[in-house]
Amino acid sequence: MHFSLKVRYAIYGVFDLAYNGGEEPIRCRNVSERQRIPARYMEQIFQQLRRAGLVTSKRGPGGGYVLARPAEQILLRDVIEAVEGPLNFAPELEQDVEETSRRPDFLWPELTSRFSSVLAETTLARVCREADRIEVPRETSGAPMYFI
Repeated sequence: MHFSLKVRYAIYGVFDLAYNGGEEPIRCRNVSERQRIPARYMEQIFQQLRRAGLVTSKRGPGGGYVLARPAEQILLRDVIEAVEGPLNFAPELEQDVEETSRRPDFLWPELTSRFSSVLAETTLARVCREADRIEVPRETSGAPMYFI
């Protein structure tokens, strides 16, 4: 199974918002720097996630992106479908029915269903808990400290 770069970047982006952001908006540039994703590409992905209702944006000073709902309510399946469309792992069927009748094409719907179920059971909060468990570093407060 191979996920497209766009899907991986979308997962990295929402993970970063959930793991590092909390309630405060995070600028796209900060996410792209931490996750090493080109900022313009990350912005395009966040726009798709916003249209899908997974993130919201705030303009102006202190603006950025936040999750549109709690991480416990965002499924990895939601993220993937926001940037790639509905899941379907079945290959395009060929025109020559006689030639393809000997193939186990009946597998594709079942595999799609099973994989979709796993993605529908995996919340963003679960991913964050696992990251915390294995001690993935969190971003420290973005506010600069001034000492006099």
